[in-house]
Amino acid sequence: MNFCPHTPEDIKEMCSACNISDPDDLFKGLPVEDIDFKKLNKGISEFEGYNNILDLAKKNNLLSYHFIGGGLYDHIIPSVVDFTTSRSEFYTAYTPYQPECSQGTLQALFEYQTAICNLTDLDVTNASLYDGGSALAEAVLMSLRITKREKIVMDKSVNPIYRNIVKTYLKFLPYELIEVETNGIEPDFEKIKSLLDSDAACFVFQNPTFYGSVHDWTDLISVAHEKGVLAIASVYPISLGIVKTPGQMGVDIATGDGQSLGNPLSFGGPYFGFLVTKKAYIRNMPGRIVGETVDRNNKRAFVLTLQAREQHIKRHRATSNICSNEGLCALRALVYLCSLGKSGLKELSLLNFSKSEYMKEKLSKLGLKIKNNGTTFNEFVVEFKKPAKDIFSDLLSKNIAFGIPLYIFGGSENDILINVTEKMSKEKIDNVCSILEAIL
Repeated sequence: MNFCPHTPEDIKEMCSACNISDPDDLFKGLPVEDIDFKKLNKGISEFEGYNNILDLAKKNNLLSYHFIGGGLYDHIIPSVVDFTTSRSEFYTAYTPYQPECSQGTLQALFEYQTAICNLTDLDVTNASLYDGGSALAEAVLMSLRITKREKIVMDKSVNPIYRNIVKTYLKFLPYELIEVETNGIEPDFEKIKSLLDSDAACFVFQNPTFYGSVHDWTDLISVAHEKGVLAIASVYPISLGIVKTPGQMGVDIATGDGQSLGNPLSFGGPYFGFLVTKKAYIRNMPGRIVGETVDRNNKRAFVLTLQAREQHIKRHRATSNICSNEGLCALRALVYLCSLGKSGLKELSLLNFSKSEYMKEKLSKLGLKIKNNGTTFNEFVVEFKKPAKDIFSDLLSKNIAFGIPLYIFGGSENDILINVTEKMSKEKIDNVCSILEAIL
């Protein structure tokens, strides 16, 4: 079939709008005759070009230390992740439209789904979503469909970017979104509890919170269930090696960003979101689910199933307009989790926890206040006695990206959110704290 994006009538209409008679008229003003091609350098070899690029790269001012988290984290990625996912049979970023021809891809996504369910202790997940924020928004829409109610209660210690995405999804829909102010930087459990009534479809929280605090939400979830309210949690997958899982707390829908599972930080992505829920809500889940079955010869086979999307059913009955998934990123997460194993993930979580605790101890000895009330996981808030903007700028001039100044998100001018992962050595932490002490 010929690809014909524009009919002659289309082209004529566009030319008329541009006040030209032919598309070639658009290029008549280019001074091609004035360009002296002799001044251009002769071609160079691949080796010479590679070295030229390396020389240019050396001009970049690289960061020596990196303490920025806020939802996306700098973790070690084992070489097996790049090796496996770069194989040609896997190097695709899209769920196939001809699933019967793509058994390998479908099996990989099926194994991914199994890994995410095991990680969260919940029953079913789909074959990934765009990112952690859109996954959370889709979870909220799920709760509205399931309960037929119109009120959403969301804790304000949820990542502010995620909260904005949820608000954007709901902007033109007839639902009420109540954001619950925090006590300092901690969730106001009593206020959230008071808002859980027969009008509420769900309450939304994050664990660890955007500020790094870890809480056990089990009791509040039990109260919510007594009122028919669903519990939606956004979680940090690496923390689940030691933190109580969504399934153990009784969460109905858990979401998160999978970047920390084997995907590099890359100026905004691509990353992927995961959404996992109880089996009872499987038919309200957006996106695609890969299932396992047998063919007519009784051989194991994989299929796309429960695709409640507008391509397959009436548009108004679709669960979501999300029709794609971040297949390659999800595959990286699968390889990453398989390379770590259950005990490896726990060891990694403990390593992140212990290093951030060491950093907290060092900062406390400098006379700085840690604002979190209790346990944190690899992220915490430090209060300074002068504007965080100045502290951040001073350290950035020494190639140290010292966290996220919280005034950016409407927080206190003196607070900085600090993240410490397994990549930060004790020596580096000591060195940064010495530099910090000198500028305080």
